Amino acid sequence: MNSTSPVIIAVDGPSASGKSTVSRRAAKTLGFLYVDSGAMYRGITWKCVKEGIDPRDTQAVTNLLIRIKMELLVKDGAVTYLIDGEDPGQEIRGQAVRESVADIAAQQPVRVYIVSKLRDMATFGSLVMEGRDIGSVVFPDTPFKYYLDADPEERARRRAAELQATEGATDQAAVLSSLRKRDQKDSSRATAPLQIALGAHIINSTGMSIDQVVDVIITDLRAAGVIP
Repeated sequence: MNSTSPVIIAVDGPSASGKSTVSRRAAKTLGFLYVDSGAMYRGITWKCVKEGIDPRDTQAVTNLLIRIKMELLVKDGAVTYLIDGEDPGQEIRGQAVRESVADIAAQQPVRVYIVSKLRDMATFGSLVMEGRDIGSVVFPDTPFKYYLDADPEERARRRAAELQATEGATDQAAVLSSLRKRDQKDSSRATAPLQIALGAHIINSTGMSIDQVVDVIITDLRAAGVIP
């Protein structure tokens, strides 16, 4: 591998499979930049909600993409963005965005727009990028592809715990139902459906600690001679 070329680690998987925590920790351990591709789709969704645009109206969303400016920047070890000079912050994690982001992510113009932005991030250096189509669409040529999964009940437990910490009481059964609906939308959409990328290392993290999952990635990079 050319030592001057950025190394791209693609981490894909369904919601609450541990992608974010694993990717953040792996990036920090390696000294790479972390990228949450889902936050990009949430940002577009946030802008639609803010402007009262129906996320299922492809023409209205496309018009939005034409006129907005999404600026990429590095902050606190991650590649992030501003939309029209504004950082949406934690608003992208709110209920209004959560309920509409799957509709936004299913639209081809949005995916083309975001995939271009994600590929541009390689100019910043080596990346650990998490999402649902990183290894299959965004960086299909990277040799470091991982598909994280976990039992649906375990994923619901993790997501419910996150929501409990940020929003107070939550219903785990409702979270499980929501995750299954999102899985169905992600797997059945016409453009870049959630799938296991060719050559990806599949990791079922049910019963595994975050450190154990990260160690799998670090061991692979060491074996490939990327790190000592």
